[in-house]
Amino acid sequence: MAIKVKSAAEVADKWASQTPGRQAYYESGAKAAGSDWETNTLGATANFVAGVQAGNIGKLFSGGVKNAGAAKYVRKVGDVGAGRFSQGVSAGKQDYQGGIEPMLATIASVTLPARAPRGSESNLARVRAVSTALHTKRLALRAAGA
Repeated sequence: MAIKVKSAAEVADKWASQTPGRQAYYESGAKAAGSDWETNTLGATANFVAGVQAGNIGKLFSGGVKNAGAAKYVRKVGDVGAGRFSQGVSAGKQDYQGGIEPMLATIASVTLPARAPRGSESNLARVRAVSTALHTKRLALRAAGA
């Protein structure tokens, strides 16, 4: 005997009509799960490494992109992203400031070599000084606490 299931349209309609009213449950559950998320995510480091090194990861990635497609991307930008953009920027201000501060401090600490005439290859040393300092800082920040 086959298992009787509702149509995908019926399930999606119920999900779309009922789930928005569950925001408070989502918020309280998600906030309470912060330490579990951190512990479990750190515990999954080996799985992450194995996953991104899997022989088929390129096919899985490109397959996911192809399945979603450009049309979904454009639709979601219009239906969801644009309306949340300014709220997201406002909510992200503290994180943005915390993320950019060490980089700006690093740039401010770089002593640039003397400027050479326009077009001189030695001017690239100025760019290299900033690039190297930022790369070193990024690696140090990523490894922090490791």
